[in-house]
Amino acid sequence: MAALTDLTIAEMGTALAKGETTSVALAEAFIAQAEKHRRLNAYVVETPERAIAMAKASDARRARGEVGLLEGIPLAIKDLFCTEGVQTTAGSKILEGFTPTYESTITANLWKAGATMLGKTNMDEFAMGSSNMTSYFGGVENPWKRMGENRPLVPGGSSGGSAAAVAARMAPGSTGTDTGGSIRQPASFCGIVGIKPTYGRCSRWGVVAFSSSLDQAGPFAHTVKDTALLLRAMSGHDPKDSTSAPLPVPDFSAACTGDVRGLRIGIPREYHADGVPPEIDALWERGIDMMKAAGATVVDVSLPHTKYALAAYYIIAPAEASSNLARYDGVRFGLRVPGNNLPEMYENTRAAGFGAEVRRRVLIGTYVLSAGYYDAYYKKAQRVRALIARDFKQAFEQCDVLLTPTAPSAAFPAGEKMDDPVTMYLNDMFTIPASMAGLPGISVPVGFDTDGLPLGLQFIGRAFDEETVFRAASALEQAAAFSARPAGF
Repeated sequence: MAALTDLTIAEMGTALAKGETTSVALAEAFIAQAEKHRRLNAYVVETPERAIAMAKASDARRARGEVGLLEGIPLAIKDLFCTEGVQTTAGSKILEGFTPTYESTITANLWKAGATMLGKTNMDEFAMGSSNMTSYFGGVENPWKRMGENRPLVPGGSSGGSAAAVAARMAPGSTGTDTGGSIRQPASFCGIVGIKPTYGRCSRWGVVAFSSSLDQAGPFAHTVKDTALLLRAMSGHDPKDSTSAPLPVPDFSAACTGDVRGLRIGIPREYHADGVPPEIDALWERGIDMMKAAGATVVDVSLPHTKYALAAYYIIAPAEASSNLARYDGVRFGLRVPGNNLPEMYENTRAAGFGAEVRRRVLIGTYVLSAGYYDAYYKKAQRVRALIARDFKQAFEQCDVLLTPTAPSAAFPAGEKMDDPVTMYLNDMFTIPASMAGLPGISVPVGFDTDGLPLGLQFIGRAFDEETVFRAASALEQAAAFSARPAGF
């Protein structure tokens, strides 16, 4: 059998069932790997004692014949999910030391399925960023390197710690959240698979909020089937979340057949964007050819309002963030910086507790919601959002799933683009439209750029039709046969 850290989640399940390994052995292997590669800064908090205790309990359940969907599988959890008794910071100084007394629905679902927790992964502060460089706990390093260079690269954001942990074999799977591309873009940068499900598929209860109408949890893993297994365990209706959809959860892994004969693949012409490197378009064309060879039919479609998605997103998301982050005031939880009066305490606490990017977005959001600007900006952006959703609906009358690039580039060096917020925001140009429409999207590693860094392609599906997305993604995965890994991992 291969090294335990090289196994996929599905392979781990088989090995556990055959008695070839134990949950404790798996936990110990990934704990050792995390200790070995701490320089990546992928974890904010490691929980080895808890991982071993949960693993022992899992092995005991298995001995009794009680086997959950993810029985004995160790996972990394983005530090945005509240975990009972374990610090949850959202990557921010203002929540340093905050220890929830409750469990998020997503993590509770995973523990119910038998999974164990390795630790909490680093992230952009309050999920605001595309590089994982805005974290109060320092940036995360991508395990990949450019050929012939040793400069540290970003893992993408905001779920960069979760993606880097999986890519570096520090966890076989992890959770992330995706507001405008924060699962799919890091998955592309780190050469792994990541899916943002339909808005409402996974509960948001117990997840620290950034933008409530956009935030959606999803998994990272090495294979499409592994993400399907994780998503099945994470999903389900939650009466504590009013946006949680009361729908049954399919067996997503059953859809990972790789058979796309007769499937209609839409190619949106607007995703041929100006300024995108030719290698991105070349990879896209290669993906199209792969799907044709697998028996799918390719259809040209149009999403005319795509060009307005980025601008509308950066009005709606900051507006919702300014409202959500108002609760961090030094009164109820987290950091408190005293002042001579209540307003001064608010000001001191928020100035000391929030980083530059969070302050920037709070200011933007407060501005667009203010009297005299609400109609001109926020209301107009919501109308554009409705048009974007309508574009997708019309496109899906002609096709079953859309194929696009995931990101406009490969991973870039840490520190680059940080002084230009607009350039940073453009990292999400291909992922934001699906987020604005609340649709599922998955990134699959397909090839490399000229520097030897991984690049992914994205499938976007109809609302609550993740099965078709997984079906198409598994076919692309088989055709691409991407098996490369970062050197030394």
